[in-house]
Amino acid sequence: MRKFLLIVMTALFAAFMQSPATAAGPEGPGVIVIDPGHGGEDTGAVGPNGTEEKNVVLSLALKVAEILNERLSSTVLLTRTVDVFIPLEERTAFANRNGADLFVSIHANAALNREASGFETFFLSFDATDDDARRVAAFENRVVKTTEARTDGDDVQLILLDLANTEAHHESSRLAENVHLSMLKNSGRENRGVKQAPFTVLVGATMPAILVEAGFISNPGEEKLLTSKKEQTRIAEAIVDGIMGFTGAGAKTPGKDVTSIGKRTSKN
Repeated sequence: MRKFLLIVMTALFAAFMQSPATAAGPEGPGVIVIDPGHGGEDTGAVGPNGTEEKNVVLSLALKVAEILNERLSSTVLLTRTVDVFIPLEERTAFANRNGADLFVSIHANAALNREASGFETFFLSFDATDDDARRVAAFENRVVKTTEARTDGDDVQLILLDLANTEAHHESSRLAENVHLSMLKNSGRENRGVKQAPFTVLVGATMPAILVEAGFISNPGEEKLLTSKKEQTRIAEAIVDGIMGFTGAGAKTPGKDVTSIGKRTSKN
């Protein structure tokens, strides 16, 4: 059995290595996947005034997609455009199936300390940068099946997906830096740094992939900002600026269709 698994992993790893991690021209990458975190029964964090993370990040992700379509000729895909639950593993699988060049998962942070504030941006590692990064990853991963509930096949799949991610790891770090610095420049908010953590939603991405924590919904002040259309636009523009800085794109050309797993809308 072990010999069989080794053969399968070696073959699949070789197949993944045949494709470049990212392809960006002067008008931007060919396919960008934006992932609004949580959804459906998974509300994500809930602010002191009852604001649900799933709704905030969906609104923010849709704004990011809109701006990307205004500025780039890339195809923009969203993992969801409505309030629906999608398993974490399916999100990067969706990006892989569609040949995505970039994957950006958008979230809002939470902490027991209601004064905690600022931006954090993550890329995948199985060793968290610090205890805070470990805590954030544990919260975002809580909807994943427990280890006891997994089958052997699930464990093998996680190993294979992690192998696929290795190629894009360095570029994920660079994408995280670009997006994070852009968000800081455009907001003046607290810098909580670019960090590494074991986020399930990033496992297996065969392209540069990051997770953005766009503020602390547990902080009453930032909860209010996160529900502000003006602030959402500011954050969305910063994320797009970071993506464009990473790819070297500068052209403002009409985009293509915006597509999601469950719903499709067209932009003229």
